Amino acid sequence: MDTRKNLIAKHFGLRGIAVFEAFKGLLAIMVAIWLLSLLHKDLQNVAEHLLRFLHKLFHLNPDGHLARSIVRGARHVTPGNLHLWIGGTLAYSVIRFVEAAGLWLEKPWAEWFALISGGLYIPIEIYELAHHATPIKWAVLATNILIVAYLAWLLRDSHNQRKQAKEAKEAAEDKASAPVKPLPQS
Repeated sequence: MDTRKNLIAKHFGLRGIAVFEAFKGLLAIMVAIWLLSLLHKDLQNVAEHLLRFLHKLFHLNPDGHLARSIVRGARHVTPGNLHLWIGGTLAYSVIRFVEAAGLWLEKPWAEWFALISGGLYIPIEIYELAHHATPIKWAVLATNILIVAYLAWLLRDSHNQRKQAKEAKEAAEDKASAPVKPLPQS
């Protein structure tokens, strides 16, 4: 692929990933706001209302695994660990927004950060698929693999371009510093 096509692929690819990361940051802020709204409420009651809502919207079985997990989780929530969850969620959103800004501005550190952070999720996603495969889990894994593969390709291409530029510069310097041979006289 020529350099112009690489630049276009890099520009639009990084912008797309940046928007995706910003969306995840926005979603985390919405979760943090929801968690803040739970601070002075009876969480057992909130869990029951959530289950009724999920049953109406998704026809979720009130006696199923997810419903039992929600009720069990609500029993273990205290104001102290709720504050930790809020803080963790806000920290996650800041990380996503910083990554999104770096990718939008096409910063190499952001490309490396996105590659590493995306790669760290892959074993967890595979583990989750091995325990209970769903179409959503497959889609999440496929999306993450595509993003990680794209970033790996992009970083490898950038490395190769820098290497070629360095070699060309060294060749030009060698040529410029080479002594000029006099022409033979006849």
